[in-house]
Amino acid sequence: MKDFLPFTLFFSFIILQRIVEVLVAKNNESWMKQRGAIEFGEKHYRFMVLMHSLFFISLLLEKLLFNRGFSTVWPWVLMIFVLAQFFRIWVIASLGRFWNTKIIVLPDAPAIRKGPYRYMRHPNYFVVTIEFLVIPTLFSAYLTACFFTIFNAIMLAIRIREEENALKNLTEYEGTFKDCHRFIPKFVK
Repeated sequence: MKDFLPFTLFFSFIILQRIVEVLVAKNNESWMKQRGAIEFGEKHYRFMVLMHSLFFISLLLEKLLFNRGFSTVWPWVLMIFVLAQFFRIWVIASLGRFWNTKIIVLPDAPAIRKGPYRYMRHPNYFVVTIEFLVIPTLFSAYLTACFFTIFNAIMLAIRIREEENALKNLTEYEGTFKDCHRFIPKFVK
């Protein structure tokens, strides 16, 4: 099976990365809730977890069933993926204890506007959107790339609305981000 070893290593790396992120998120959730943080979006969160789980299952199945090999533009796609990982680390480091996979808001906490948050409101979702495109594209899993990009767009339409409403009600989010776009970077003076 062509490129199966690189696929297995890459797939394992991403799964391990997600496990570490869930552990960090659980730790941050506990820290925030001890300080009075409130969770929002519980109803859609389980569907988001399901979507992300199905993404990996779909990627694996498409690879096993069709095994199209590497994309013809794989070096570029891999470069975008690597850049997205650095961006992901920047996002997590910028939010520190406030980073989470859930919508957890600490009332009256300052809205964080550093790192990539200086340029866009939702850089974490930007990274996830990029990954839903580039990870399957790297291995020519085009069906997974198409379907999960659409599913992710639908999920983000729900999630971002919920997250922004929670932040607007409990923090100075609206004033802090009034001159900042959601996904398209706006370079602040």
